[in-house]
Amino acid sequence: MRIVFFQPDIPQNLGAAMRVAACFGAELDIIEPCAFPLTDKGIRRAAMDYQAAISPLRHASWKAYQASAEASAGRLVLFTTRGAGKLWDFSFRPDDRLLFGRESAGVPDDVHDAATCRVKIPIREGMRSLNVTVSAGIALAEASRQLG
Repeated sequence: MRIVFFQPDIPQNLGAAMRVAACFGAELDIIEPCAFPLTDKGIRRAAMDYQAAISPLRHASWKAYQASAEASAGRLVLFTTRGAGKLWDFSFRPDDRLLFGRESAGVPDDVHDAATCRVKIPIREGMRSLNVTVSAGIALAEASRQLG
């Protein structure tokens, strides 16, 4: 299973996502550009003591990601608040790629349309959304529960 972060806005969220991925044994892809300077040193600092357990793959753009070997396997499962089935009704597969959009804007329409599946984490009425890393943690926990 892979977590895919699309053009992240907040470096602290990316660091937390690295820890979430490491703890669940998931791989992590970062689709750039990020809204902050992303350097190898910054990745090492964000990963803290989880660095040995996670080596995120960086992709220069959405187009570069789509052309990558990582993008050719499994389903692309977009977590979105738009037009999606509920998480609790979704059946995960071990080779799924779980895509999370920018904190400020989600993903553009072309990325939304490229997803194989769209999933929504149900939250209380009137609330806008969850933090992107919290969403990734919930998604990985549910996928792990389903897949054993």
